[in-house]
Amino acid sequence: MLNLTKRWARSIALFAVIASTAGCGLLPRVGPNKSEIFAGSVQREGDAFVVSVNDRVTRATALVPALGFSQGFINAGTLGSDTINPGDTLGLTIWENVDDGLLAGETSNATVLQEVQVDGSGFIFVPYAGRVRAAGNTPEAVRRIITEKLKDQTPDPQVEVRRVAGDGSTVSLVGAVGGQGVYAIERPTRTLSAMIARAGGVTVSPEIAKITVLRGGHRSTIWFQDLYSNPQYDIALRGGDRILVEEDTRSFTALGATGSQSRVPFETQTLSGLEAIAQVGGLRANSSDPTGVFVFRNEPAEIANTVLGRNDLVGAQRMVYVLDLTKPNGMFMARDFVIRDGDTLYVTEAPFTQWNKTISALTGSLSAVNTISDAGTNLSDL
Repeated sequence: MLNLTKRWARSIALFAVIASTAGCGLLPRVGPNKSEIFAGSVQREGDAFVVSVNDRVTRATALVPALGFSQGFINAGTLGSDTINPGDTLGLTIWENVDDGLLAGETSNATVLQEVQVDGSGFIFVPYAGRVRAAGNTPEAVRRIITEKLKDQTPDPQVEVRRVAGDGSTVSLVGAVGGQGVYAIERPTRTLSAMIARAGGVTVSPEIAKITVLRGGHRSTIWFQDLYSNPQYDIALRGGDRILVEEDTRSFTALGATGSQSRVPFETQTLSGLEAIAQVGGLRANSSDPTGVFVFRNEPAEIANTVLGRNDLVGAQRMVYVLDLTKPNGMFMARDFVIRDGDTLYVTEAPFTQWNKTISALTGSLSAVNTISDAGTNLSDL
């Protein structure tokens, strides 16, 4: 009888310890529960604003990064395909109408200059014609200039000027393209889309590919898909342009009772709360609380004032947005709420889950106590 009383006393004491442990939140769990999050609100002397998502909040927070080329890029005209630029290479052939000409050898009346490079100042040198301005002119204009300079020294000279491969007007492409490198601006590749195609196209998902063009001290970025949805963004290139193709670096963090807990990159240009939940495998069916879907964010003062209906907040504000998927329009709210770069998506556990853990801990511990007690009784009988 005494042993039975001891067992009951131990069981009651163990139950009290576990109940106290559960009440103090010391049982294993994925993070704070709903009441603990609400306890950190400004309304309860915390430092974060906890706001339930509705249509007004959705509209006020629907901020999507705007990308696009400035007018300086858009208004730049396409380079003429025959315009000569510093660094280009020209081929010259000069025929003279005499047997013993200025330039030709004894057995030929033609002089061929295979490669004449246009210098940094835009000039080329032609024997007996001197320095000739080539940059900014077409091959036909350069031909006329050389003919004019030689006609007083050799009768009726015939001049041919042609462009050959060179490193005149070039652009550099780096990042997520098939072939990084320096490419010449030629007739087929005078626009941005054509030059990217020349480099092998983009090697990341087109939906999240961004293109940045640097020209002198100016820089602009667009989404890759905008090249085809907005023809004005297929800008004309200029020599010296630097083109960077990269994958979108935005991401959010998923924690709590979701299918996976990790840092998650954006897979589309815009991402809703519902899509973010789906992207991490949805809510855990056996442990999540669909009334406790939270989005943690540092919100600019302008947006925070709009959301809260005030005008006195200064600087970034800690905001906690609450999505209740069980409400009649809860799924619509989650579908319309925009997730932004750096957000933390957190899903709380259902109250039943924590209670189930308490019961499991209790029953498991009682079994262990009973086993130890039985062993002690057996030993005392020996």
